[in-house]
Amino acid sequence: MSLQFLWYIPNQARPGHRGDDAVAGHNSLATLSSHAEALERHGWAGALIGTGWGRPDTFTVATALAARTTTFQPLIAVRPGYWRPANFASAAATLDHLTGGRVLVNIVSGKDDLAAYGDSEGDQAHRYARTKEFMRLVRRLWTEEHVTHHGEHFSVTASTVVPRPAVVGGRRHPRLYFGGASEAAERVAATEADVQLFWGEPLDGIAARIERLKQLGERLGRELPPLEFGLRVTTLVRDTTEQAWADAEAKVARMARGAVARDVNWQAAVGQRRLLGLAERGEVLDDNLYTAPGRYGGGGAGTTWLVGSAEDVAKSLRNYQALGITHFVLSDTPYLPEIKRQGDRLLPLLRG
Repeated sequence: MSLQFLWYIPNQARPGHRGDDAVAGHNSLATLSSHAEALERHGWAGALIGTGWGRPDTFTVATALAARTTTFQPLIAVRPGYWRPANFASAAATLDHLTGGRVLVNIVSGKDDLAAYGDSEGDQAHRYARTKEFMRLVRRLWTEEHVTHHGEHFSVTASTVVPRPAVVGGRRHPRLYFGGASEAAERVAATEADVQLFWGEPLDGIAARIERLKQLGERLGRELPPLEFGLRVTTLVRDTTEQAWADAEAKVARMARGAVARDVNWQAAVGQRRLLGLAERGEVLDDNLYTAPGRYGGGGAGTTWLVGSAEDVAKSLRNYQALGITHFVLSDTPYLPEIKRQGDRLLPLLRG
């Protein structure tokens, strides 16, 4: 199975995300396009574009960047409560059609400012039941005509999406990426996702989760092709191991002084709490998985970092690959210079 290497584009309302350079016009079309264009030049397949109320609309940003590029694949984060299934299926199919099959989708069920756009949270069981229904219905809308569905959360009658997503080889529609570490989330991933994304856990934790998801898919009667697996993690790469660790420790020292603002929901998710708990096992796990950032506000993919020379980090990522990881979503700040550094130094080692 071929490997895919994606980056992260920070579509943020405020500059300086996770220590990024706070430049003027940080979320302008020119600035964000420069990231997407750099990704094409330096060997990346595309980038994750995150979602959340109070930041630029993710689908709009993805569409603008796709129009400015030729191969860039936006991994568009979407929330089932923000979108209705038929609206989203139509929008994504249209963009996929226009770009010749470049759309990727990341389904997000985590907490957000739901009341601001008229959604309601419900308990965890409700939230993931809705997510499952959303994913299943969107896939039907992409692949069937005259779809009628009257479910617990969504309804459509005789719905046909036009135009259809691009068919590229055996690919009939955009892949659905999904994350989550709770039992409810894993049940959705095991049956409905195309790719399960993990954050930067140690190898033993990732291996256990992959095996659990495979067994769960068999037990629940997964009807889709085998679930694939991805890793979303910060990679701090420098010319030498020593320089990388010096820079990593300096970054954490700045975080300890309050240089990185914490997300208000940073401890809400089961997966986030798993990452924060890793620090109890040690400051450095496996060869170079740095857990200290989580102590000082690092959240999500910024909770743990893989630190080292390009050779060090490539070795660690190959260890994840040996477990079955084939999709990698990497990043470090400042984002734009690191696209070039890691694209030129890290990616050739991974592809070689």
